[in-house]
Amino acid sequence: MSESAKSNLDHLPSRRVFVKTSTAAAVGLLGTWGAKPAETAAEELPVVALTKEARDQMTADQILEKWKEGNLRFREGRQIQRDFLAEQKATAAGQFPAGVLLSCIDSRAPAEILFNLGMGDVFNARVAGNIENPDVLGSLECTTKLAGAKVVLVMGHSACGAVAGAIADAQLGNLTQLLAKIQPAIQATAYTGERTADNAAFVDAVARKNVELTMANIRKHSQVIAELEQAGAVKIVGAFYDLKTGAVEFFASGDTGAGVTVGATARWHPSFS
Repeated sequence: MSESAKSNLDHLPSRRVFVKTSTAAAVGLLGTWGAKPAETAAEELPVVALTKEARDQMTADQILEKWKEGNLRFREGRQIQRDFLAEQKATAAGQFPAGVLLSCIDSRAPAEILFNLGMGDVFNARVAGNIENPDVLGSLECTTKLAGAKVVLVMGHSACGAVAGAIADAQLGNLTQLLAKIQPAIQATAYTGERTADNAAFVDAVARKNVELTMANIRKHSQVIAELEQAGAVKIVGAFYDLKTGAVEFFASGDTGAGVTVGATARWHPSFS
């Protein structure tokens, strides 16, 4: 290795280390995967993606806490820099994501960036208005029952065009039937102000209610996921992403839509750094 290359490695942040055993992988979950190594033996293949053993050691609450930490890093501009090529190679033979995110197709809300995650960390199900339907439910059942994901996170976002379109009763080809699935959220939203698509506050209120109803519909229409939740194998959670602040609110259990922004970080292993 050249002196300049050695110098570059010496200046990498301390968090950017490879995990060399499955136990160490659990320690570095969603934090150090994909980071470049400070030093790696030529014959070793460092673990840069989530392993089954590491994922299985996690609880749903621990996974959520790590996602919250990732969003805080994103908002503060101190994201872990990832080696996506290494992650691509590491996940080519298999994947063991810790959770699945059902979110909108909005280009401004990419899960891996918002939560500072890497390849293989989370399944993504994206559809306008983050609604559920048989195809989405089948996908969620696959990621949980078959693939082992422990968290189902339904995330809406501010200024959602699909929600605004539903409020305005927009009509356009196949979009019409999709927006019809958001109508119940409009009717169920308690709001005393102007109930129009031009009122950003009302649009956001409906978007929050839509997350709640989507969570309820997942439980109602998927016996597979409902049973997993009842058994404690899966946790269904709601969240709301603010496009202006970059913050993701995680709805509290039994919340009516007014989530709590989590700003504190937490570690679930004493040696996590």
